Amino acid sequence: MATLIIAGEAVFFLPFVLPRIFRPTFLGVFGITNLQLGLAFSAYGVVAMIAYLPSGPLADLFSARRLMATALLATAAGGLVLTAIPPAGTLRWLYAFWGLSTILLFWSALIRATRQWGGEAWEGTAFGLLDGGRGLVAALLATVSVSLFAALMPADLDGVTDAERLAAFRQVILLFVAITALVACLVWFTIPDRESGSRGPEQMFRTTDALHVLARPVVWLQALIVVCAYVAYKGLDDVSLYAREVLGMDEVDAAYTSNLSMWIRPPAAVAAGIVADRWRVTRLTTLCFLCVAVGSALIASGQLGGEWTVFYLVLVATSAAIFAMRGLYFAIMREGRIPLRYTGTVVGLVSAIGYLPDVFMGPLMGFLLDRSPGPPGHQQVFATIAGFSLAGMLASSLYAFCVTRTDPPV
Repeated sequence: MATLIIAGEAVFFLPFVLPRIFRPTFLGVFGITNLQLGLAFSAYGVVAMIAYLPSGPLADLFSARRLMATALLATAAGGLVLTAIPPAGTLRWLYAFWGLSTILLFWSALIRATRQWGGEAWEGTAFGLLDGGRGLVAALLATVSVSLFAALMPADLDGVTDAERLAAFRQVILLFVAITALVACLVWFTIPDRESGSRGPEQMFRTTDALHVLARPVVWLQALIVVCAYVAYKGLDDVSLYAREVLGMDEVDAAYTSNLSMWIRPPAAVAAGIVADRWRVTRLTTLCFLCVAVGSALIASGQLGGEWTVFYLVLVATSAAIFAMRGLYFAIMREGRIPLRYTGTVVGLVSAIGYLPDVFMGPLMGFLLDRSPGPPGHQQVFATIAGFSLAGMLASSLYAFCVTRTDPPV
């Protein structure tokens, strides 16, 4: 389980963790706008959306060890391209490649292995540990990488040159590349090599039964829940830029502010998973969506102004709710009575729909931030998050209603 946790976050270090922590620096070093970065994220999302569907059956048929190790090595190789500081067009192609490497061979295999580890009794705890542990890994790396970046930068940040910033940031990228490659080795030597042919007839993948499961309304409602929760998660990409442009922090302090949000993830996700094994997942998910809606609406109202303390309180509360949902939205399969042997297939479909924000959220945020520079653009971003959170509340309530009326599991 420890290896699954580390690998589950390491595969996303380069495409997502890096620009989330260092967004102002990332934009400056690559010489791109928020919209151009958003288009790179969108390229990732388009490829990922296509890759999710075949990734499910692959995870149900083949060894997680081989799939995940290959994905990590391919992602690390893409990081070497990033060190060359490619132009915006090449950056989009790189993100499209990462959409393939991190999803087709990795994502559904990770979720299936986690659900199998948790079993029937501890499914919520397993997913809580996965996302909470991933959060801890990301927060530790964020702290190390920000500290490294700060140490490599000159003491006078106001007088830093473009060459000095580039040299320091390239070292940070290389750190991410090295760790991703090392985790691939860890996966290869610690995760058992399960062969598809070793399973009994009752565990084999059957298309007709899988189609019966996918026809259930709860599967599609779960996809909608993931969409709404993931919009909120993608909104955290704006934290460091908000701190820079609205609160007036320098780029190092802005990175530390984003890092604070990441440290909320481990306790929030683990606690949510433990509670979910003792309480209905849908109730807890609805409560989390309510918290995100209120916090995002407060930021969108513009009443916070430059108040650092109030912003930090809102950031901690909404981050806790967002990361709790990330520990819950796959654990909800138990409440929906989805059989274990179809986990990969269901995860593939739910992810193909649920992670659509990878396609549209980056360009949308970039458009809003570039069209309305300063506080207005950030307010529009958080208003969007509040709207999706309200939709997530509705989807969670409908899921709970459908579960009470559904047939026994197939």
